[in-house]
Amino acid sequence: MPTYIALLRGINVGGHKKVKMELLRKSFTALGFEQVQTYIQSGNVVFKGAKASAAALSRKIEDRIVKDFGFPAPVITRTQEEIATAIQNNPFLKEGAVDPGRLHLIFLPEAPAPAVLKELSGLTVEPDRSLCRGKEIYLYLPNGFAESSFHRSPLERKLLNRATTRNWNTVNKLQQMCQECA
Repeated sequence: MPTYIALLRGINVGGHKKVKMELLRKSFTALGFEQVQTYIQSGNVVFKGAKASAAALSRKIEDRIVKDFGFPAPVITRTQEEIATAIQNNPFLKEGAVDPGRLHLIFLPEAPAPAVLKELSGLTVEPDRSLCRGKEIYLYLPNGFAESSFHRSPLERKLLNRATTRNWNTVNKLQQMCQECA
């Protein structure tokens, strides 16, 4: 059985869309998934399940969230291999002076249109940097997210409304959990 990572957008943020991780794990188990684990309170779930497309898994999980919790939450699903590739493909890690604590990764359901990438480029103000590779946008924010050109920008609301962002530590922890799940 393949190992997957589900990334839920917008739960347990600012007291809205509250979901206890124990109940979230039960929802995933009720869907027939196995070895369900969560990481921190922001909706990161590692699980094993029958081979299926990411889009099909995301829809199935989204439907269950509405049923069990009464509100919608977009879900981005990746395989263990896709997370590993995303980590390997981080262009900023190849640079010597980059602080990994200032890296973030935006996960998208599909590769963005060229117009979206152009607008993203216009929103990225030095010293911040962004680069899209497939269905991931890599961010290097040397002054932190709260002081970045993306803080309070329309990026996710306007351009990437189904996207979800994770810091580099979380991405690596999810990969580690996948390896332990194998």
